[in-house]
Amino acid sequence: MRARRRARASARRGLLLRLLLAVVVCAVILFPLYWMVVVALSSRADLLGGELRLWPRALTLDNFRRVLSAFPVLTWFGNSLAIAVTVALLTVAVNLAAGYAFAQLKFRGANVLFLVALSTLMLPVQVIMVALFTLVTTLGLYGSYWAVILPTAASAFGVFLARQFILAIPRDLIEAARIDGAGHVRVFTRIILPLSRPLIAVLFFMSLLQTWNDFAWPLIALEDNRLFTLPIGLLYLQGQFGSDYGGTMAFALLDVAPMVLLFLVFQRYFVQGFARSGIR
Repeated sequence: MRARRRARASARRGLLLRLLLAVVVCAVILFPLYWMVVVALSSRADLLGGELRLWPRALTLDNFRRVLSAFPVLTWFGNSLAIAVTVALLTVAVNLAAGYAFAQLKFRGANVLFLVALSTLMLPVQVIMVALFTLVTTLGLYGSYWAVILPTAASAFGVFLARQFILAIPRDLIEAARIDGAGHVRVFTRIILPLSRPLIAVLFFMSLLQTWNDFAWPLIALEDNRLFTLPIGLLYLQGQFGSDYGGTMAFALLDVAPMVLLFLVFQRYFVQGFARSGIR
């Protein structure tokens, strides 16, 4: 009995320690977002006073009104949404098709081609920016949405995730469909796609998040400020407003909030997709 009590007490202490550690880690991660909200809802008088508070004296939306009236934020928001959603849809289609090819099709050089695709993960985007700029200029796409969309319409990591996920699907289902006379297109549309909903959610969210936050390439590829995205608009806001931290944080909150809400809605599929892809 004493041994059981000691074991239960040790288990409770371990659980309490893990819970405390999780709370501390969550607090450290969430505090920047919390501080962004506090500054965005604080008045300019409170911010200029130099007194730091964990909650503003009086909540105000003046920072949001000032930013929305001074800049075409809604236009930039629409640009970011259109580009990010288009890239995400193309990424899901291309990565799923490539992942199926590497997982199910047997052709010469498949492993070598897959390793070459994975090796591109080691290349920073800055290395290929000159080549990308030359390519989109030659194709006559510079200054348009497609200059941002097409170069990011697939990713090596997405192909890797899709391949690992499809390999984890029971092969008996695929073999049974082939015995019934199903070809690759029918297997892909009738078996792979319905079972790949968690993977689709992961690919869509990852691509959407990366494109939504992308700054360097849209800054190079777009020249008309009416086509700018929110990250580029934030740079212009900092240059115009100077030390207006309330306005800057209000704009940043408008940029961050959609992705946070999207993750909260689809987090279950996001975790399932990573777990079933073999990523730990």
